[in-house]
Amino acid sequence: MAQKATIYKVELSVSDMDRHYYETHKLTVAKHPSETDERLMVRLLAFALNAGEQLEFSRGISTDDEPDIWAKSFSDEIELWVTLGLPSEKIVRQSCQKSNQVVIYSYGGKTAEIWWDKIKGSSARFDNLSVVNLPEAETNSLAQMANRSMKLQVNIQDGEVMLSVEDSIVYVTPVKWKSATR
Repeated sequence: MAQKATIYKVELSVSDMDRHYYETHKLTVAKHPSETDERLMVRLLAFALNAGEQLEFSRGISTDDEPDIWAKSFSDEIELWVTLGLPSEKIVRQSCQKSNQVVIYSYGGKTAEIWWDKIKGSSARFDNLSVVNLPEAETNSLAQMANRSMKLQVNIQDGEVMLSVEDSIVYVTPVKWKSATR
């Protein structure tokens, strides 16, 4: 019998001093049976880094033709496409064709570095693509914070991120490998 998704209830409070965005989001997040706590927390971090009125989780890991997170316009055009992990060159190309803005959050340490070395040449042509790497030690620490019912506070200032759940605090320093030029 197939395993079912685990449901997480998250109250995500975002204080983004860089974008002047301050909001609390009450989220119900389904964790796919194959998804790790690390990936779930990276998903929540990516949501916080891009938080906005139209941002929402897609069907995610179980679908190939959708990102993990997206923002659509009122006319159903994809404004922002957020992918986690190490997508193939084909997925990167298709994503950049479907959306106005694409952000990839890579993680996984040396594996992510090898992926980026392989893909950075072909990704240079996409002016709507940003690639941000999340350091392995920091994402591993995030995994320890995962809880099925959590109040997650995210503070963003000068590109630095502080996440806290109860008395646990993790600092994350995203590293921009590629910035969109439009």
